[in-house]
Amino acid sequence: MPYTTAAAVKTYLGITSATDDALLTSLIERAQASIDRYTHRTFEAASDTTKRFDAEYDVSESYTRLDWTPYGLDLCQITSVVNGDGTTISASSYVTEPRNETPYFALKLKVSSGLYFMYDNLDDHEDAIQITGRWAYSITAPADIVHACVRLASYYYRQKDSNTYDVTAIPGAGVIEVPQGVPRDVERILAPYRRFR
Repeated sequence: MPYTTAAAVKTYLGITSATDDALLTSLIERAQASIDRYTHRTFEAASDTTKRFDAEYDVSESYTRLDWTPYGLDLCQITSVVNGDGTTISASSYVTEPRNETPYFALKLKVSSGLYFMYDNLDDHEDAIQITGRWAYSITAPADIVHACVRLASYYYRQKDSNTYDVTAIPGAGVIEVPQGVPRDVERILAPYRRFR
């Protein structure tokens, strides 16, 4: 789902006509893609998807901890966890890391469960464990991410009619105007969310 709407961008820009609605929708898509690319995250998940993990290489601590940080994934809601032997692991048998906030980056089986991550066929540990849920930073984008998307889409919209750029360099005798890229205020909003790979 888009992080914001054409109506929200129009309000921000003070536009009342519907003439550029299609353009604004397209610019929102570009702004959202830029935000995701810059932060290495997805901030909203409208539906469940399933990710698969290796029952040998993605687990640790005596096969009781599954960590997906090497893949740059965020998980904000778990629907089901299926072990490599095909059994569903109940929510009462594991804890998430972190425990009391999202996004999650790992799952640990409780000692009291007596469970460990496993697989049936010795040759098929790849993709043995399945986690279904909302693979994103949050179910709906945080308010500051929504604002960053509105601001960036608005910035893109204003660029279409402007020959003036944000940064001017004067190398030697000439003057070169260069577009800034991500506006600084948007960059400041996104900085705390940025994941470095």
